[in-house]
Amino acid sequence: MPRVLGLICVVAALPLGGLAAQELLPNQGETREAAPLFRSNDVLVATVEAPLKTALDDRGEGREFHQGRLIYLDPLNAEEGPLELDVEIRVRGNFRAQRKNCSFPPLRMDMGGDQLRHTVFEGQSRLRLVTHCRDQRNDRGQYVLQEYLAYRVFNLLSDLSVQVRLARITYVDTEGTRDPFTRYAFFLEDYNETAARSGWELLKLPQMPPDQIDQGRLATFEVFQFMIGNTDWSVAFASEGEDYCCHNAVMMGTMVGPVLPVPFDFDWAGVVDAPYATPDSRLNIRSVRQRKFWGICKPREVVEGAFPLFDEKREEIYELYRAQEGLDERQIQKSLEYYDEFYTIIFDERRAKREIFDECRQLQRREE
Repeated sequence: MPRVLGLICVVAALPLGGLAAQELLPNQGETREAAPLFRSNDVLVATVEAPLKTALDDRGEGREFHQGRLIYLDPLNAEEGPLELDVEIRVRGNFRAQRKNCSFPPLRMDMGGDQLRHTVFEGQSRLRLVTHCRDQRNDRGQYVLQEYLAYRVFNLLSDLSVQVRLARITYVDTEGTRDPFTRYAFFLEDYNETAARSGWELLKLPQMPPDQIDQGRLATFEVFQFMIGNTDWSVAFASEGEDYCCHNAVMMGTMVGPVLPVPFDFDWAGVVDAPYATPDSRLNIRSVRQRKFWGICKPREVVEGAFPLFDEKREEIYELYRAQEGLDERQIQKSLEYYDEFYTIIFDERRAKREIFDECRQLQRREE
């Protein structure tokens, strides 16, 4: 697992941000509605036909695209029955692309042309698909659903967040090496679209001094990561092998400020509890289920300023889990109990001091 533990104390030519979480910023550009694919939370029923063995074996440096078809029931054209799209797929990702970690890796799906007009996929030329990791029949997609719901939780907390669309996909191997099987997966909104939809730009910077990020938004970001039990992120440095900041986070805004952090990739979070997820040994925690606040030290009132938002959204967050198709009752109870503990911490002054404010990280130079 790529891990960035250091921070930086570089002074950048960007204004400090200290607005309260979720306050509308004055220089925000024109906003627009989400693309058709992400305007609904209904489960998209689809079939992917492709040379799966060849495509999934192609995990090296020079991964190629493989021709396939996406057959699905289009909610915008329900009366027409199943529609077919020509697509190309290839393996994507790093950790989950390694065969020792996942037998079924995440996919990138490219499509385009006039075939997309007036369909739910209009405007989607390339999509990232988060898939199940392992092919065991008893998996039932619980980890996929848990990660999908983590995105949905942040959607409730922030107007600047990555949209997702859950799908129930039947995979058909056109090479005939395996029988068809069905699993949950979800599509991710392109980060450029996330930014543009909210009137901002996607910022591609080699590194980002955390004290130059809008501090209210950063507090919401960090408290959310604490809520879901995730430490697999950095708002200072890029992932290993990547040119741009940050690790499991992207920066949006403008080059003259503000800078706004947006999280993604939550499979190592405690609430997901994926079987392959283990904490970095330097964190001094036993499992990813054990919360550790990974936020950067800032005035206490800035962090506490995020707490009311989480309290306000608590029932909506819990209802996401109770209403989620396919999520086992045991998983629902396990998740809500995990969140109960989070709410106990943030509203218990002594526990909040011990587990959040005393645990924050000071700005320092990157550890090599």
